[in-house]
Amino acid sequence: MQLENSTVKTEFFLLGFSDHPELQSVLFAVFFGIYSVTLVGNLGMILLITTCSHLHTPMYFFLCILSFIDTCYSSVIAPKLLVDLASGKKTISYNGCVAQLYFFCSLVDTESFLLAAMAHDRYIAICNPLLYTAIMSKRMCCQLAIGAFLGGTMSSVIHTTNTFHLSFCSQEINHFFCDISPLFSLSCTDTYKHDIILVVFASLVEAICLLTVLLSYVCIIAAILKTGSAEGRRKGFSTCASHLTVVTIYHGTLITIYLRPSTDHSLDVDKVTSVFYTLIIPMLNPLIYSLRNKDVKQAFRKVISRKCLS
Repeated sequence: MQLENSTVKTEFFLLGFSDHPELQSVLFAVFFGIYSVTLVGNLGMILLITTCSHLHTPMYFFLCILSFIDTCYSSVIAPKLLVDLASGKKTISYNGCVAQLYFFCSLVDTESFLLAAMAHDRYIAICNPLLYTAIMSKRMCCQLAIGAFLGGTMSSVIHTTNTFHLSFCSQEINHFFCDISPLFSLSCTDTYKHDIILVVFASLVEAICLLTVLLSYVCIIAAILKTGSAEGRRKGFSTCASHLTVVTIYHGTLITIYLRPSTDHSLDVDKVTSVFYTLIIPMLNPLIYSLRNKDVKQAFRKVISRKCLS
């Protein structure tokens, strides 16, 4: 019987929000709206940055990549979720589940490293403005971006391998996508060692990224406070406000979900939290960066006026 229970599954059933069948149509409409805004906002940001020459700076280079990552990682989750809500058929193949978890973890950790690189960019811009152009050259920006993707890929390989080395006794995933904690809960065997691997490597990524952000902002705040004028301090804090808001929301959510033992998880709570960082945050990021950014708003007005005159 044990051998039968632990055989490799060919597919999984995503329970999603099936405990609320009366809300399926409402949830479809809400998630479709969120995903549509996400695509328009992030693809619009990419188009704006690539077509407006005055936005061809390191800060907007990283922001363009951030929009690309947000588009991709919400697209790993949202289309499948919408199909499940519309059709009621909530199955995913074993290989599909592996692929979804791999790409999701890769893009999430890539974004963590990229946000750290963006903090470093703001540190150079504010603390070493005369050397900013020389330090943050195109080559350096590309190296930081490639490093972020490599770091995300390596981390994802570890998490995906660690998760799918388990033997699963059930095919029912109590979630709307293939995530680590719900898959751990299907294990036939003790997941203690796998929990340790998850926490160690997730903590390592968080420690590297958050320490980089923290040290950068300690130096930034010290430099801003030395500024003589109140206007200078206001501009300095305004420059970093959007990035700091995104970092706080993003990392706070990840820590809440992943840096706890699986025995402490409430999967129903995690589902709601997961909606926030898989769908809501990618939608909010372009709004946060554009609403408080004069350069982006100015570029948007120029594009609109150019379209109206043509």
